[in-house]
Amino acid sequence: MGCVNSYGSYQTYYHLHQFPNEPTSTLTWIGTLQFAVMNLFGIPSGILCERFDSRLVAFLGGLIMGLALVIASFCDSAVWKLMLTQGFMFGIGASLVYIPAVSMPAQWFTKRRALAVGVAASGTGIGGLWLTPATDHMISGLGTAWALRITGIIVFAVNSVASLFLRNRLVVQRREKIVDFSILRDSRFLLIFAGGICGTTAYFTPLFLLPSFAIEVSGKSNDFGTNLITIVNAASTIGRIATGQAAASFGNMNTLSACTLLASLSVLALWLPFQASGTLVACAIVYGMFSGGLISLIPVVTAELWGIQRIATIIGLLYVAYFTGAMVGAPSSGALVDNVGGGADFKPAIIFSGVFMMIAFLFFTILRVSVSRSLLKKI
Repeated sequence: MGCVNSYGSYQTYYHLHQFPNEPTSTLTWIGTLQFAVMNLFGIPSGILCERFDSRLVAFLGGLIMGLALVIASFCDSAVWKLMLTQGFMFGIGASLVYIPAVSMPAQWFTKRRALAVGVAASGTGIGGLWLTPATDHMISGLGTAWALRITGIIVFAVNSVASLFLRNRLVVQRREKIVDFSILRDSRFLLIFAGGICGTTAYFTPLFLLPSFAIEVSGKSNDFGTNLITIVNAASTIGRIATGQAAASFGNMNTLSACTLLASLSVLALWLPFQASGTLVACAIVYGMFSGGLISLIPVVTAELWGIQRIATIIGLLYVAYFTGAMVGAPSSGALVDNVGGGADFKPAIIFSGVFMMIAFLFFTILRVSVSRSLLKKI
């Protein structure tokens, strides 16, 4: 996920230098496929985690991610080649790493489960925090090809070591049904599924377009645009841990609803009406702090509602919602910039992102009320 969060550096370079004639909506597909395919393969990844050693699954994922980026370094002459390698192939490997990584803490912790998952999920922010400026410097000094190769080697090495520390707490008994789709009849699942779709539809627009907005609309430097993504990742690292702690005090569902509301307001109240450096930085901080709650708290709410016995496959089903939202979100935002904003007006894309995050807030709030109508209750 650190690589996914740092894709904005590639997006900006591809748009301004390498593929200046390609529409923004086309270039966003590379980063979109990374996240979308990661979630599309959530179900098979969850099944593999239940039936095989999670360490082996995660190691295989790291190998695929590393190979994807190295192969992409030899395919950077055409966007469609990067979609297949840096996007699709990388996403398959990321799924095999991310699903076991976020499902393990929920198995091992009960009282501090939200905090444990928040710490695990904060790794994506930490990865993006150092990888974004590192990628920017590698691209400017060595070019995109070597940036991809070096990142691929790092990804494989780090995941090879990290995978050794994963261990399942539960042994799941095999059953005839590979995936139990009866959960689709649970209205609570449908609400969190719908909220996941709307939230991820909004999620990547600031990460992908905020640097380009700062450079093209606000007239800031390339370094300032890159630094905004670094700020988002830094705030996200802090936010995912802080929201985990807040969830322990105020309840998982209460905190999830609050995070999506504040993330929406950061886009609509700080990004939409302003172009000044200070408000862009404020937007990056607030959005980074609270948007991460969407990613880190959903596994915790899942464990709270349905237990931990089948958490890997249930999270896999929920990540299909993430896939749907990712496939709709960033490409649609890019298309709005190109076709409605004439390539220079980002307001339609900003409104699109903020409104969908607000809709996600409404779905999560309905879920919370369906569990208990007492608004002061810790849930």
